[in-house]
Amino acid sequence: MSINTINHADHPIDPEIGAQIMQTIDEVERRHDVHILYACESGSRGWGFASPDSDYDVRFVYVHKTDWYLTVFPARDVIEIPIDAVYDVSGWELRKALGLLRQGNATLVEWLSSPVVYRQNKAFITAIRNALPQVYRPERAFHHYLHMARKNYRQHLQGETVRLKKYLYVLRPLLACLWIEQGRGPVPMAFQQLVDPLVFDDDLLAAISALLIIKRQAKESENAPAMPVINRFIEDQLARLALAASPVDAQAYNFSVLDRLLNETVLHSDRDGRT
Repeated sequence: MSINTINHADHPIDPEIGAQIMQTIDEVERRHDVHILYACESGSRGWGFASPDSDYDVRFVYVHKTDWYLTVFPARDVIEIPIDAVYDVSGWELRKALGLLRQGNATLVEWLSSPVVYRQNKAFITAIRNALPQVYRPERAFHHYLHMARKNYRQHLQGETVRLKKYLYVLRPLLACLWIEQGRGPVPMAFQQLVDPLVFDDDLLAAISALLIIKRQAKESENAPAMPVINRFIEDQLARLALAASPVDAQAYNFSVLDRLLNETVLHSDRDGRT
């Protein structure tokens, strides 16, 4: 199976490592007797600002055979491969993933829009994307991203010299807040998809463009002088959002759609199929 990659230049996947990741996915299925429904790239390669030495953050959702769900004793619902300098591979069991989605988890929503997809069961991915508008919780996502932006800015961008990657770890969640504030729906994973409709100031756009060029060429640990244009934008928006009314979740949600999705996927998933 080939890797589905949108805009390969922004989301580089080394062909040899990509092939190894596909092999790892196969090995996870064999070793744990599961079916991986969806596997994608997260982290900087999914966001679109990987450095040459960035690792590969592979995330997946998997389903067990029916008997796994018919016990009063809950079993482990996460699969994690030991992390090394190149790979960070982990996944959530389907019931766990859908439960987190019900609670307003923003991470799974991002996975579903990853520009780099290693594997997907077409029936499952269509069903969960169709269900998303019925269960998406913008208020919880908004507070998740705002907390992330505040924390990263406070911890990493206060000096005259900063770690460049941390700008993007503040800008991305901050732009996600603006995206939600404007009622644009679930937040996409790719950073550029946030920048294009949300940033119009020429100086800020130039600064972000320069930052992306540096980040994609520099090592993960690269430090450089602070970028005042970006700092001002971050500070202004954080101050404004602190006083702004947060988005309100819908009055009613159809969470039963997640129960149906779990039931249908467990009972009918083709464990040997590849789509």
